[in-house]
Amino acid sequence: MDNYGWLSILPPIIAIVLALRTKQVYIALLFGIWFSWVIINDWNFLTGTLSAIEGMVNVFKSEGNTRTIMFSALVGALLLFIQYSKGVEGFINQLNKVIAFFEKKQKGYSRVIVQLLALLTGILLFVETSISSLTVGTLYRPVFDKLKIPREKLAYIADSSSAPSSILIPFNAWGAFIMGLLVTQGLENPFGLMLSSIVYNFYPILAIAIVVIVIVSKKDIGPMAKAEKRTRETGKLLNDNSKPMLSSEVTSLAPKEGIKAKAYNMIIPLATMVFMMPINLVYTGWGNVTDAVSTSDHIFKAIGQGSGSSSVLYAVLTAILVAMVLYRSQKIMKTKEMIDLVLKGISELMPLALLMLLAFAIGDACNELGTGKFVAEWSKDWLSPEFLPAIIFIISSFIAFSTGTSWGTFAIMMAIAIPMAEVHQAPITLVIAATLGGGIFGDHCSPISDTSIISSMSSASDHIDHVNTQLPYALIGGVITIILYLILGFAL
Repeated sequence: MDNYGWLSILPPIIAIVLALRTKQVYIALLFGIWFSWVIINDWNFLTGTLSAIEGMVNVFKSEGNTRTIMFSALVGALLLFIQYSKGVEGFINQLNKVIAFFEKKQKGYSRVIVQLLALLTGILLFVETSISSLTVGTLYRPVFDKLKIPREKLAYIADSSSAPSSILIPFNAWGAFIMGLLVTQGLENPFGLMLSSIVYNFYPILAIAIVVIVIVSKKDIGPMAKAEKRTRETGKLLNDNSKPMLSSEVTSLAPKEGIKAKAYNMIIPLATMVFMMPINLVYTGWGNVTDAVSTSDHIFKAIGQGSGSSSVLYAVLTAILVAMVLYRSQKIMKTKEMIDLVLKGISELMPLALLMLLAFAIGDACNELGTGKFVAEWSKDWLSPEFLPAIIFIISSFIAFSTGTSWGTFAIMMAIAIPMAEVHQAPITLVIAATLGGGIFGDHCSPISDTSIISSMSSASDHIDHVNTQLPYALIGGVITIILYLILGFAL
């Protein structure tokens, strides 16, 4: 069958509903993958099951997928390193001084300052979403725990400051990827168009603004309000039945005895990982640039041509090597201890690596079904110019929600949204913004989004609890965005 029609959207929707209802995200994803391949194989359950198995194996045919899964596992080694070396303890000691300073001014104010610092850290790390959410969760989890801020709140801040900042400050692989998509549509001055669209990209702006309002006002809604009440009254950072993405071995590994706690034993490895990300993007993309007019132009274009998966993998490997040299020079650890910690860290993050594998596998299955293309094509014939930006936003959101990828959504929707804007004579920058914002919104809400998964992991939060507590805030931002696009659609 060439066109699976409405059947193409059933597996991802069922997987998402199952995950939210049962909290068994592994089983939900497995069922979604299996059901997809049963449909593809004309409802033959035997061949569908075998195809589902092969589909999971074929995830590793993609070098990018393999690198991302390796990155997810190796992060565990880095987390154990900075914990065991008392680097985390040293950082907390320094942050406690900041907390004490603000606590003297006004009781309870330190909770607000720490949350705002976490948000600011995530925004400043706009170069790559995985590193942004990973760093925020890792750095601030011990301090949030001490101040009795629920893990769900940390995951929300880490998630809401990663992709939104990367799309609003597009001097990274995101910006280069978007420019490449605009070039393929034959648009002149893609860089200018991309920058002009930022002012209309309402959802990422609102997502960050809502976090600030929630933190400063100290007012939460829905499941997040319940999480705050639970932590405030009982001291429990997680629900009783929750299953944090990180095991207690990673989050509460006892530091080595007899050594001094130094903040730089954590800051240097993490700063190395962050710093190496753009360097690796330039390195991996340098040879692919043929039309640069200057060195700065070559660097910017190289970032766009670079491999994001290679860059994050090389960055975490470099950070681990720097940590090894740093700790060995201080005689904190012997070589055997470090190797044991690397292996232990990898083993503890195997559940995360498995979850990433399943997320990639259901994405591949959705591609085979043509989920994104079906939704996009279905909407072509009944749109009017006034409603175009709002509808483009909704469709992009649905595709990203169903597939768990904003980049995949951009690739699908840009090829459809821009020609539709030209045919209907709709403002091109508004349509581009709606496509990008919709991809971020859908990805932000989706339990199979890799950014959401990494945010849950780094914050040691239950993944479904993170999705549930974040969803009301995301929906508020999404609804306001749709209203704004409807207003502008009629006004412009």
